[in-house]
Amino acid sequence: MAAETKSAMQKVLIAIVRVRGDAGLSPHVRKTFKLMKLYAKNTCVVVPNSPEFLGMIQRIKDHTTFGEISQDIFLKLLQKRGKLAGNKPLTEDYLKQKLKLDMKQFADGVFTFNQKLESIPGLKTFFRLHPPIGGFERAGIKKNYAQGGALGYRGKDINKLIERMI
Repeated sequence: MAAETKSAMQKVLIAIVRVRGDAGLSPHVRKTFKLMKLYAKNTCVVVPNSPEFLGMIQRIKDHTTFGEISQDIFLKLLQKRGKLAGNKPLTEDYLKQKLKLDMKQFADGVFTFNQKLESIPGLKTFFRLHPPIGGFERAGIKKNYAQGGALGYRGKDINKLIERMI
């Protein structure tokens, strides 16, 4: 039973959105942000649900919000916010030329863990987003999501936030 739970737990992708800036960060948190490529506010990364990333998320939880991303939001993120080196947009033509796949097939491959974002040559593995339309929750960016704020784990609600930020 425990092995089934562990394997089912890993078949999920987690979206992490940086909410707070650089002021007053400890060196450990700065390094973790750098390792995860969360360089600035309103940037997002998509990572697998593995113990390594969960430890990193635990360290930066007071500066980010995170949850399970859905496949359709991930596809929108790739289409509208995917960037190549030189700040060029990721296009269907580029993906077909390099991997012989379209965006939908690639997103399916990422969600079944047959593909990785790193398999697209020149792709920036982080997404720059706009501030959310309508702002963050009513308690602001200094309280936990469960208390009405914007920080920490939000589960499936991360999809609503990312959609407002795309």
